[in-house]
Amino acid sequence: MSNNKNTEANVEMTSEELSEVLQVRRDKLANLQEMGRDPFKESRYDRTHYSVQVKEGFEALEGETVKIAGRMMSKRIQGKAGFIDIQDAEGRIQSYVRKDRLGDEEYTIFKTYDIGDIVGIEGEVFITKRGEISVKADKVTLLSKSLQILPEKYHGLKDQELRYRQRYVDLIVNPEVKDAFITRTKALKALRSYLDERGFLEVETPILNTIAGGANARPFITHHNTLHIPMYLRIANELYLKRLIVGGFDKVYEMGRMFRNEGMDMKHNPEYTAIELYQAYADFTDMMEIAENLIAHMAEVATGSTKVVYQGKEIDFKPPWKRMTMIECVKEYSGVDFNEINTDEEAIAIAKEKGIEVKPGMRRGEIIAEFFEEFGEDKLVQPTFITHHPVEISPLSKRNNEDPRLTDRFEAFANGWELANAFSELNDPIDQKGRFMDQLRKKELGDDEACDMDEDFLNALEVGLPPTGGLGIGIDRVIMLLTDSTSIRDVLLFPTMKPIEKQEESAE
Repeated sequence: MSNNKNTEANVEMTSEELSEVLQVRRDKLANLQEMGRDPFKESRYDRTHYSVQVKEGFEALEGETVKIAGRMMSKRIQGKAGFIDIQDAEGRIQSYVRKDRLGDEEYTIFKTYDIGDIVGIEGEVFITKRGEISVKADKVTLLSKSLQILPEKYHGLKDQELRYRQRYVDLIVNPEVKDAFITRTKALKALRSYLDERGFLEVETPILNTIAGGANARPFITHHNTLHIPMYLRIANELYLKRLIVGGFDKVYEMGRMFRNEGMDMKHNPEYTAIELYQAYADFTDMMEIAENLIAHMAEVATGSTKVVYQGKEIDFKPPWKRMTMIECVKEYSGVDFNEINTDEEAIAIAKEKGIEVKPGMRRGEIIAEFFEEFGEDKLVQPTFITHHPVEISPLSKRNNEDPRLTDRFEAFANGWELANAFSELNDPIDQKGRFMDQLRKKELGDDEACDMDEDFLNALEVGLPPTGGLGIGIDRVIMLLTDSTSIRDVLLFPTMKPIEKQEESAE
């Protein structure tokens, strides 16, 4: 099969034609193996330079011999010479391959190589008449044979679902996709260094738990065969980290995957990355300072500025961020002042009047939260702290001294999304037990996201938790904003996808 041009994936193929092309590739592999040139027996290649190093260092490297390696992305053969483009982890570079430099046999074998094959090129750095820095090949080594056909950049792999499923192909065909993940890595390094430099200790806590606690969410449930007990993938690591504060650590954090068995949309994936940090002898105002400075630092290190443009909107993470209580926000955007509504009955009445769904057992605090979600949340485009959440929706937060119906808690929002949640930690074991009991009441009313009772955590509080501030940040949403990504799947290398067989069954 001729590979004179990169046209393999530019045209529509019938399944029969596709099968034929794939078989040709396998036949080529078999021929190479019969010749004793099995590419899969190549164990290593002594690459000396990446493509970018050759291009940026051309003045020093011109005329020198280098060894590059990567995937062949295009191939243009004209008789006794041809050009190929090699793509490595840092970019692309052209190689000029001539029959008189390789020799008749090697050049004949080279012409059988396909788009997608991984090759090593050894040769001289030069610049073509058209001004393109290239490598004049003295030796071409096939390092791995591609048995599949790559989509061509502009005509292939446009199906977003397929791009998420076959991220490895997406990264090859659309190398700019890497940029978001490089930005992600820079931001996470900045996050860790910021906390490490301020005396926080990174720790690890269990992912498999016997109790689903630390947040209001539906857990994934599994079974431990030896212990014969149900276990839960963690929905949060909060309760373990607070145990460490009880044990004498003053500043701890953990970043890792959390798991919630809930809906999937552009902001939600069943497994996602979050960080939680805790500081003894601090409160939620200290956590505000950490949150705004930490996220601003991530933005500046990863993108070069505290200002990012997300879908045409400029968002500036530079501190200090705006602060509003939840009741103030509700009043501003709905016109309802819950400072003047003091009973559950009054709250239920105004909720019905404003078209808010009232669920069985709902109380004033829960209705305030519903008002905020309905009228206020999406208005918070610039970074904003919403503070003083009702006790009913804050089972682990310390009560506010001036109004015990509220808590010393905040959530941070930007682009209408919740990015962070923090509070002065509840360290009164008697109050905490009452909150857990209230969560059990909600569970009995059908709330499958309510917390379970954690007796060991209550015991830890009875041992004594110092005044403590805690903060959790949803990493993926922050990265979405830093990379102008419209879906959480764009910042997860391998997002959760429904198996293809299941999709086909659903369609039927």
